[in-house]
Amino acid sequence: MLDHLSAGPAAIRTHFGAIFVSLDMGRSKWIVTSLSPETGERMSQHTIPAGDVGGLLALFADLRHRAKARSGLDYPVVTIQEAGLDGFWLHRVLEQEGIESHVVDAASIATPRRRRRAKTDKIDGEALLRALLAFKRGEPRVCAMVVVPSLEEEDRRRLCRERQTLLAERGAHTNRIKGLLFAQGVFDYEPIRRDRRKRLDDLRTGNGRPLPPHLRTQIKRELDRLELLLDQIKAVEVEQQALLASQVSRSEPDTSAANVVAMLLAIKGIGTQAAAVLWVEGLCRTFANRRQVASYAGLAATPWRSGAVVHEQGLSKAGNPRLRTLMVQLAWLWLRHQPQSELAKWFRARGERGRKGLIVALVRKLLVALWKYVAHGITIEGAVMKPAV
Repeated sequence: MLDHLSAGPAAIRTHFGAIFVSLDMGRSKWIVTSLSPETGERMSQHTIPAGDVGGLLALFADLRHRAKARSGLDYPVVTIQEAGLDGFWLHRVLEQEGIESHVVDAASIATPRRRRRAKTDKIDGEALLRALLAFKRGEPRVCAMVVVPSLEEEDRRRLCRERQTLLAERGAHTNRIKGLLFAQGVFDYEPIRRDRRKRLDDLRTGNGRPLPPHLRTQIKRELDRLELLLDQIKAVEVEQQALLASQVSRSEPDTSAANVVAMLLAIKGIGTQAAAVLWVEGLCRTFANRRQVASYAGLAATPWRSGAVVHEQGLSKAGNPRLRTLMVQLAWLWLRHQPQSELAKWFRARGERGRKGLIVALVRKLLVALWKYVAHGITIEGAVMKPAV
């Protein structure tokens, strides 16, 4: 990244083979911080309206024109932005324009630990730019760059995530209806049953009176919204099953997605929904070792070891929360459906004491075992497979 070394006493190298740019993307404006060759250590800051891609590209062209006028060389542009609400659309636009773009996890950038830390757009932009410079210099562990998914991978996740959102909304409406009825002394009404409307007409309060008219009307409106959610959940599940079936039925032998889905569905205790979430949220990625697998799911340990102090702070919980939640549920199901597996025997050998803490260790072991199974074909010891259909 260096065109020639600097002979001056500057604290950092001032002659770069590129124009480095950080993007602080807000809702109303974008703060663009740049560092160009032949400008020493001075960073320039520019402001453009949010979403103005044309203005951003024009700014890049102007920066390249000025750098060429100073040095006579044509420099490329290297950008960095934080992963956030804007997603990856701008990253894809920049790559289509031939601009090297990086997306960084903002939590991985080092910040001052003062009691009162100054925070401005200028400070944030310069911090992003320094992280990009250190990353391009090859400094290890300076920040964590996000692996940007493809359009197909990003769109494939929406079914599982939409279903999870709809289930949460269904629980909210169900609890609201039950809460309204609890206040009237009714405790045996289940809103998700098919005869929910018929049973609503027959309900009586705790003292034997019919439900008040306004309360009945409110519950009926809640049931309308609940039935809409139930229909949407059913439609999403049908789409999800069709997607999994299309992946499994692919004839290409090198299709990793088809192999992953088919291999997961072949294990007893793993159903369609669990296989879908495991595939799209975790096992579709490439990991180098088991530590990366556990870290991605937020199941890595966070020790505190300084001098004579040795303390375990528990799980980092810094990874994918959807994958971690599913794996906790799958670990309890594993003990039920795979009692003769080595993982279940390992769990039972440690007794009943501390089951909640021990289940976390089982979750980590199970996730690593599933990754080895789908990535390297290593069979899980003692696992029972479903009978072939």
